Amino acid sequence: MTDAINIRIPHDWTPRPYQIPLLRYLQGGGTRAVALWHRRAGKDSLALHWCTMAMVKRLGVYWHVLPTLKQGRKAVWENRTKDGKLFLDAFPEELIYNRRNDEMTITFKDPANPKKPGSFYQVIGSGDVDALMGANPVGIVFSEYSLGDPVAWELTRPMLAENGGWALFIYTARGHNHGFKLYEMAEKNPKWFCQRLTVDDTAALMPPGFASISQEAIQEDREGGMTEAKIQSEYYCSFDAPVEGAFYGDLMMAALDEGRITGVPHDPALPVSTFWDIGIGDATAIWWAQTTRGGEIHLIDYYETNGVGLAHYVNELAKRREERGYTYGEHIAPHDMAAKEFGSGKSRIEMARGLGVTFRVAPKLPVDDGIQAVRAALPRCWFDEGCGRGIDALRNYRREEDESKGDGVVTFYKPHPLHDWASHAADSFRYGMVGGRGPRNREPIKYPDKGAPL
Repeated sequence: MTDAINIRIPHDWTPRPYQIPLLRYLQGGGTRAVALWHRRAGKDSLALHWCTMAMVKRLGVYWHVLPTLKQGRKAVWENRTKDGKLFLDAFPEELIYNRRNDEMTITFKDPANPKKPGSFYQVIGSGDVDALMGANPVGIVFSEYSLGDPVAWELTRPMLAENGGWALFIYTARGHNHGFKLYEMAEKNPKWFCQRLTVDDTAALMPPGFASISQEAIQEDREGGMTEAKIQSEYYCSFDAPVEGAFYGDLMMAALDEGRITGVPHDPALPVSTFWDIGIGDATAIWWAQTTRGGEIHLIDYYETNGVGLAHYVNELAKRREERGYTYGEHIAPHDMAAKEFGSGKSRIEMARGLGVTFRVAPKLPVDDGIQAVRAALPRCWFDEGCGRGIDALRNYRREEDESKGDGVVTFYKPHPLHDWASHAADSFRYGMVGGRGPRNREPIKYPDKGAPL
């Protein structure tokens, strides 16, 4: 019989005093936890050591989900502690059966039989979860959840509920987005662990002279150029500051403060326009909007999915017409809709026309010009709360960080937007703002019957 592995877990690590309540909750069988902790509070380090304990106790698949694969490699796979140790040193070498650097995966040994593989750990991006759904994870760490794609949780929640798995959300505040909503829910739900720790909170829980972040260090960051909004967000867990680098963060915050994110009913007297971003091998996003005679833009509906053909989205138009009484005005598409497809020799505009939808192509403008058009229009926009994913995307649509510059205090950006989960909703919204015809779009198009083209 093969000898079992005899090793102390957690390995070469002592939790900080303020980390102990979360660790005890998880060790006691807790399955849903939100740790809204400040910057450098040891969130990912704790998550890795907890994963080690969990993977030894229950063999299975475990995921560490970051907003993107690139961020996962930087923040977890290759990251080091302030003492110079690799984060992955949380996994003792005696437990490792196989390691794949290219795929950021580690197969562990079965503790009871080291010659056999045991649990499986993988670092992934939130946008890649859909492609890995067959893996059936039993434990998931959602790191920087407030910046990642919230659909990752929606996709995996049913699996964890079925197999009794756990989910740990560790992040800092990034405005009133899905991270804020999750925190609010967890705070009120007795079945969830929920903890918000600012630098003042952790300092009070640490021995004298051992604060995670000193006030002097924060002041150095401030004097070094870190914005006050970023300081409040990352060190004091404030949701009031918008996502740093977001194009529309201030305007979406204003919409919330002014009560323009609320229940916005469909007006049967006005036509409904749709704004599209159609992806090939990527997500397709659609906004439904009405322009009032007073010039307000009412965003009454939003839909996004991927992996299906154009006919699926045309059916979504028809379904809303039948169920909600929408009378369509214009359908606005991006300029690349006019490009011919290989194989068929038809453009997607022609293909859509064959399915009963006539698109008008938005003018081809530089992205910066389109962003300015959106900023000019947003003060006139009202959003129905049912457009949740679209609203969150507009809050999170941001510039791409230039990692070749900056030192973690001052953030530099590239001249173009970051392409992530928020891009699809933001792009379709932008096409609508640069392609809409304003007053011409305010009278319903009359169709002879409901079987007429959309």
